[in-house]
Amino acid sequence: MISFVFPWAFLALPLPWLIWRFVPAHKETVPAIRFPFFRQVIAEAKLTPAKGAVIMRRNWLQIIAASLIWILLVIAISQPERLGAPIETSKSARDLILAIDISGSMDTRDFTDASNENLQRLAGVRDVVRAFVEGREGDRMALIVFGSKAYLQSPLTEDTGTIVELLDQTEVGMAGPHTAIGDAIGLSIRTFEASEIEQRLLILLSDGADTASRMSPLNAAEIARGAGVEIFTIAVGDPDGTGENRVDVAALQDIANRTSGSYFFAADQAALDEIYARIDELAPRLTETQSFRPRQTLHHIPLILAMFIGIGSVALLQLTSHRKTSV
Repeated sequence: MISFVFPWAFLALPLPWLIWRFVPAHKETVPAIRFPFFRQVIAEAKLTPAKGAVIMRRNWLQIIAASLIWILLVIAISQPERLGAPIETSKSARDLILAIDISGSMDTRDFTDASNENLQRLAGVRDVVRAFVEGREGDRMALIVFGSKAYLQSPLTEDTGTIVELLDQTEVGMAGPHTAIGDAIGLSIRTFEASEIEQRLLILLSDGADTASRMSPLNAAEIARGAGVEIFTIAVGDPDGTGENRVDVAALQDIANRTSGSYFFAADQAALDEIYARIDELAPRLTETQSFRPRQTLHHIPLILAMFIGIGSVALLQLTSHRKTSV
C-alpha cells in the first residue's frame, strides 16, 4: 500500500498551467541593432513587422518533458511511502527484582532436590531461580545479592540470559557472612526509581534474620509500599535455629503484609518451585501490545525519473538542433 506524508502537495499540480494562463508573459529590454535597409530586408523576406516582444514558442517535446518533470517533483514533495503489513509487539508492563540471600548460612546442606538428596541451600535455590528467570521472556528483571551488604548485580534488563549467568557465578559469602535484608529492600527501591512501570515486584529470598542492615527491614518495607513496590518474601532454612542460622519468619511475613505481597516458606526444591508458580498466579504479568507498520520511503524514485527525463530531453533537443544546423 502506498501512502503520502504530505498529500496536500498535489494541490500544486495545476500551478504551471495557472501561471501560463493568467500571468502576463515576461518581458525585458535587450540591445538591438538598427540598420537603414530594414524595410528592404522585410520586403524581400515577405514578412510583416510587428511591435512588441517576441515570445519564444516551445515544441511538443519541451512541453511534455516539463509537464512530466513537474508532476514527478510534486510527487516527490508529497513524500510517498510504502506501508508494510501491521506488526504487533508485546512489551512487559512489569518490572521484577530478585533479591537473593548469599550470607554464610546459605552454605548449609539441608535443601533437598527431587531425588531427596541434600544440596547446599544456595545451589538448590539457584536451580529453581534459574528456571524461573528463563521463563520470564519479555519481563524486565534485575538481580540483587545480599549478605552483610546488598549489591546490584544487574540493573533492570530484558536480557534474562545475563541474569542467569550472573546468578550462576554467585557464591556463598561474596557479600559477607551476615544478613542485611533492610539494605536489600532499600537497594531495590533505588533500582525501581529508574522504572516508569507501575507494576513493581520484588521477590526476596532469605534464610536468616536481619543482623547487618543500616535500615530496619520494616521501615524499608514501609518506604517500598509508598513507592508502589509489592514484596513477595520466601523463607528457606531453619525457623528453629539460633543466631545467623535462624530464619526470621515473623519479619518476612510482616514485610510481605505491609506491601500487599505474600509470604512463603520453602523446605526443598519442589516447594520452592511451587512458590514461584504461585507468585505468577498472584501477580500475573501485564503486557502492553504495540502495533506499527513499517514504512519505506519512495520519494527518491520520482526524483531520479525527473532527472533522467530532464537529461534525456535536453540531449534530444541538442541533437535535433545540431541536425538542423548541419542541414
